[in-house]
Amino acid sequence: MTEDRWQHIPTSPTVPRHVSPTEDLSATDLFASPDVEPDDLDEKLRRSYFWLVNRAVISPYYDIEFDDDATAPSFPIGDAGAVLTLPTSPSYSSAVLLPLLTFAVGGKCLLIGGPGRGKTTLAVLMGVLAGRRPDDVRRGIQQGQPQLTVSDLVGTPLPRDLVNAGSLAEITIAWRGWLRRPVKIIDEYNRIPTKTQSALLTMVAEGYVESHDQMMYTAPDSGVESWFFTANDDSGGGTFAVIAALRDRMDITVSALGFNSRFFGELVARVEADENPETHVPQELVFPPTEQEELRAAILAVPLPVDVRRRLEFFVGHFEFAQHGGRRFEYRTKDTVMTGGGSVSETIDANTGADVDSDIGSQTLNGVSVRALKSLISYAKAMAYFRGEPEVGLADCASILPFVLRGKLFPNHRHPRFDRAEDSGLATDQLSWLADLFEQSNREYDALGLADRDPVGDLLSQLGEGIDDLTALEVTRRITEIQIRIDEISRTGKAYGRDFDDLLTLKYLHQRYTNYLRWLSDSGSAV
Repeated sequence: MTEDRWQHIPTSPTVPRHVSPTEDLSATDLFASPDVEPDDLDEKLRRSYFWLVNRAVISPYYDIEFDDDATAPSFPIGDAGAVLTLPTSPSYSSAVLLPLLTFAVGGKCLLIGGPGRGKTTLAVLMGVLAGRRPDDVRRGIQQGQPQLTVSDLVGTPLPRDLVNAGSLAEITIAWRGWLRRPVKIIDEYNRIPTKTQSALLTMVAEGYVESHDQMMYTAPDSGVESWFFTANDDSGGGTFAVIAALRDRMDITVSALGFNSRFFGELVARVEADENPETHVPQELVFPPTEQEELRAAILAVPLPVDVRRRLEFFVGHFEFAQHGGRRFEYRTKDTVMTGGGSVSETIDANTGADVDSDIGSQTLNGVSVRALKSLISYAKAMAYFRGEPEVGLADCASILPFVLRGKLFPNHRHPRFDRAEDSGLATDQLSWLADLFEQSNREYDALGLADRDPVGDLLSQLGEGIDDLTALEVTRRITEIQIRIDEISRTGKAYGRDFDDLLTLKYLHQRYTNYLRWLSDSGSAV
């Protein structure tokens, strides 16, 4: 066994660069090596993924599928409805790609799985890609355990200052070295005491650490820091329950899948050679601080087109509304029920005026937070960038959405679909359920013809053009148009989550215009 097997990086591009057929090609051009700049960060990111998945991590699970061919082969397996699909476009292992995208975008990744499934090793590899030595990365891992104190986590005041200082401002804190690293790893975070979790939350959420009235920002020199947390289960349990605010800060949740026995030979080879993948990361794949900063900026610059954004808006709009959630229309939400101590499931059951089979919002106990939406946008951009796409596509959003919303959008197990034999597995398989919800939303979007018409969006665009030069007659016309649109929804006799945000937006528009009309009247400008 030689080091070459670890150091080999494919020289061919992982995303083919197409040449226009109108260009004149010679025989030399046809047989020449592909013209790829080795310093292109997107190509470097792809090569890092393929090195990780083909050399470092034994994870032959290609569960993030992309398929341009509707006739891709699929095979029924067993008698429980399982289907094995063979996508015709490049597909990827979530257990490897999503942590890598977390590293690239500067996110927070929760790795879930039983002991010994490579969660910590994968996080260590991310630290090595950031330019740290493997032993240094491992020393910086914060091991979750019941006795972990805030001082253990962040550092301690110097004893000399504790004795001589006249005020807290004179105390010097010996900060822990891991706090400023670009890749931060918290192992088994559900074994950390609640008080220490609260200190960790401040670091994760606000980007600084505080002790004895002293403060230090945790961002590294590049300004890009990624967090990796590991846990053995997804329920928030453990030695200590994970506080909800900390769990909610996870941008993405990834399962570390089991070992495939067909790759036992590779395991034997590593044991015999006493090798660990993190000690053999090729130097060409390391991202120095300047490249980490440039990589994140390039990812965030990937455009999100309007048609994709509209489908995301439509999907998100299903979940907050609860017909019997409150008295005022604005308060008829699941959050009103939850914060008021009620049962969201019972509130949904009380809504006999809507078809729960077609109302996908009735399948959930809560809505989608702004924080989760920001994570979805960032990771969808990262996926498109990684795939070499010029803009975010619907497939990029669909591939990322289940991993972002896992543990954040909770299923309503009292919904009838979870009682059906063909859907019984969705009660525990959150990823498949979330992917199915998005598919349902897109089918409904198409059925309603929303790709070709968006009356509320058109009214918003009108307002966005400004109102300063509008006449009273034009304002009155727009107010009438808003009321007509509200009346159209009202006359259906049923209320669905998909209409809730539109109705509140129409009320917002009505207020803007009526306030302006009153101002025109009071100022004597009404014509």
